[in-house]
Amino acid sequence: MRAPRVVLALVLAAALGSVRGDVRRLRDQAPPGLRPHSVTITEFGAVGDGNTLNTVAFQNAVFYVRSFADKGGAQLYVPKGRWLTGSFNLTSHLTLYLEKGAVIIGAKDSSQWPIVEPLPSYGQGLDLPGPRHHSLINGYNLTDVVITGNNGVIDGQGSVWWDLLRSHELNYSRPHLVEFLYSEEIVISNLTFLNSPAWSIHPVYCSDVKVHNVTIQTSLDAPLTAGIVPDSCSKVCIEDSTISVSHEAISLKSGWDKYGISFGRSTSDIHISRVDLQSSSGAALAFGSEMSGGISDIHANHLRIHDSYKGISFKTSPGRGGYIKVVVISDVQMDDVHVGIEFTGNCSTHPDDHFDPSELPVISQITLQNMVGTNISVAGVLSGIDSDPFTAICLSNVNFSMSDSAPSSSWSCSNVSGYSKTVFPEPCTELCDPSSSSSICFSLSSYSALAVA
Repeated sequence: MRAPRVVLALVLAAALGSVRGDVRRLRDQAPPGLRPHSVTITEFGAVGDGNTLNTVAFQNAVFYVRSFADKGGAQLYVPKGRWLTGSFNLTSHLTLYLEKGAVIIGAKDSSQWPIVEPLPSYGQGLDLPGPRHHSLINGYNLTDVVITGNNGVIDGQGSVWWDLLRSHELNYSRPHLVEFLYSEEIVISNLTFLNSPAWSIHPVYCSDVKVHNVTIQTSLDAPLTAGIVPDSCSKVCIEDSTISVSHEAISLKSGWDKYGISFGRSTSDIHISRVDLQSSSGAALAFGSEMSGGISDIHANHLRIHDSYKGISFKTSPGRGGYIKVVVISDVQMDDVHVGIEFTGNCSTHPDDHFDPSELPVISQITLQNMVGTNISVAGVLSGIDSDPFTAICLSNVNFSMSDSAPSSSWSCSNVSGYSKTVFPEPCTELCDPSSSSSICFSLSSYSALAVA
């Protein structure tokens, strides 16, 4: 006779859809984080009063549930309360579940965020040369990890880090809220992420990552905060989420100059859909500028971008190497955005002085289609690199309503070429070459057919 928990799992999975006998599909159809074993953080001495430091409790709880890894995994349950903690690591086959009213709070004491080596594809930390602070919640070389809940909250208390950055008093680069390295089969869902010191969700060197139904917020005047940053990752899906940050809401990256070139791991097969994005000082959807491992095969659709400095931005520089290509962005609504579309080859920050300016990036086969904008100040600024133009930039069915303060010229272009059709205001001549045709564009028709299907 089957155990009641197993019977329940099968019934719930069948109710959500047909079971094909595939273990992964069964797990995906079951309620998020269903595991045969469960423990509660209070069993390890944690106190949810917002003042007691619970770092050791989280570390001990994760150490304990590792013993269930070969038994179907375990759930670590965080009940209602305010759970102050420093950095802690996760383990494979684990579900971290935050109940409604549960708030994991990052400690303000920097000693609770250990120092770790910089990422090999970057060569230094985000803010400074040398090492960096460990993120609040970390995973290294893991498989099958779920971070979910009933709209619980993870709050990084980032203001102390923002003040240190502004005052140039940081000793090491700021930490992120959640970071996974060299991991696969990661799900992050049904949570709110607040006040990250730097980036909120950062999968790097990962595959099979799904982020859905999350809310991410930082103060709009916080320095250089980002929402979701897939970095040298493959097979990533971001859906049904709301992100409001200061710098970049969703940013795709793949390493920095010679470090990213040498590491050689691209970001590819990324799907972004049904997201609400706001970025007060940067771009709502950004590519680069750290893209030296390459970025390709990106499909983004049904985006709402509002109250942002830039809408969609592609950034690179001589010395980056790498490429951004085979990108289709479709069905975008922009409102109250200063620069709708940006391509720039002059994002000149480098990790050190040892970059090779002859390492030139390739930017090609970028399609932007079915876009509507209201109160846009500048339709587009497209600036490639001398002797290294950006090619096959394709605009189709784009209609921007310009703000009253918009300059007389809505587009600015140099060192770019491409194709346009049904675009208002009329784009620059570099995108209107009568000798070009839609054949240079990547997957205009085939992607449209795929989206309908």
